[in-house]
Amino acid sequence: HHSVTGSTPRGSGGRLFRMRAVVQRVSRASVSVNGEVVSSIGKGICVLVGITVDDSIKDAEYMINKIINLRIFGDENGKMWTKSVKDLGGEILCVSQFTLYAVTTKGFKPDFHLAMKSDQSKEFYSRFFAGLSAAYDPEKVKDGVFGAMMSVDIVNEGPVTIHMDSRKAAGGAGIGSGSDRTE
Repeated sequence: HHSVTGSTPRGSGGRLFRMRAVVQRVSRASVSVNGEVVSSIGKGICVLVGITVDDSIKDAEYMINKIINLRIFGDENGKMWTKSVKDLGGEILCVSQFTLYAVTTKGFKPDFHLAMKSDQSKEFYSRFFAGLSAAYDPEKVKDGVFGAMMSVDIVNEGPVTIHMDSRKAAGGAGIGSGSDRTE
């Protein structure tokens, strides 16, 4: 057991927190603000992105690579886990979501102190989104509206939902863990 101010778990590279993404395989997804659709995609992935207090450009680069190359689609013969969104030429809907850092250990009200503060995270997320678009295809990468109350509508195929962190916690995978192998 460790606290925010306590010791860092062994093997986490001296940093307790990490960038987080939830990737969902979708047949379609959209984001609406005030009842108006602001972004929509067809087949591809919906990515919910959480940015924590000490994320760096290294975390963003790691996540961008993982997101576009994660093999969560099947091939033309129906063999699963063989194709990435990039392989398929699919679309990406990216949504910033600070609630991925909710701490729920005390009481019933979520605590969001691990999420990066709004002004910093807006700039970080903008850089992350620009990097994701540049690394893949700007025409196929769509965005929500940072800080807005959004309605995210998805049709999750499978369902397939993958939770990823940019750095390993004690014993987990991520930057520097040797788990970035390709097959």
